[in-house]
Amino acid sequence: MDIVFLRDLRIDTVIGIYDWERKIRQTVVLDLEMSTDVRRAAASESIDDALDYKAVAKRLIAFVEASQFQLVETLAESCTEIVRREFGVQWVRLTLNKIGAVSSARDVGVIIERGER
Repeated sequence: MDIVFLRDLRIDTVIGIYDWERKIRQTVVLDLEMSTDVRRAAASESIDDALDYKAVAKRLIAFVEASQFQLVETLAESCTEIVRREFGVQWVRLTLNKIGAVSSARDVGVIIERGER
């Protein structure tokens, strides 16, 4: 199994359970690892044979910017479903970081894995 990754994908969205959070946009940071087989893309050098990480990033940016979830867990689950369903990824690990959610911590969030390696 090969892995294509995206790191530090920063997206502003409405996220949170408190009334004040529903009125502002906060930055979430996504890190993704996605299973793929790069051999065909390596041989052909065609983006059509590759897991297009730019397309994945653009799709997630559009989705997250338009979303208004209360929990990071729900947002993370939805993002992994998009990656698996729309890009044919069998396994994905997603880290979702909600910077500043706890004042005494640098960052907090969730890490989820979906699918089979």
